[in-house]
Amino acid sequence: MFTSTILLQAGGSGGAGGIMGFLPMILIIVVFYFFMIRPQMKKAKDHKKYIEELKENDRVVTSAGIHGRIVEVSETTFLVDVGGGVKIRFDKSAIALDASKAQNASPKA
Repeated sequence: MFTSTILLQAGGSGGAGGIMGFLPMILIIVVFYFFMIRPQMKKAKDHKKYIEELKENDRVVTSAGIHGRIVEVSETTFLVDVGGGVKIRFDKSAIALDASKAQNASPKA
């Protein structure tokens, strides 16, 4: 009778301990989602929307740092005039930001 009481007490508390052991792992996953994954997904969505809204004569900066003006828009590429009559075709994903917005945001000396 004494041994069966000890076995019942030990077996009853095992379920709650298992969940409490995984709680820190679950909290870490939630924190990673809200502070790393979700903002990155929002940033990618905003950049995709920005790329879709670009049109001819918009000034842009590529991810390589080349400044220019869009001359032609095709389905997957932009033809960018970089000055001196030089035109370079870039993939749409290579466009980093709108140069006119960047120039307006930078402080004037």
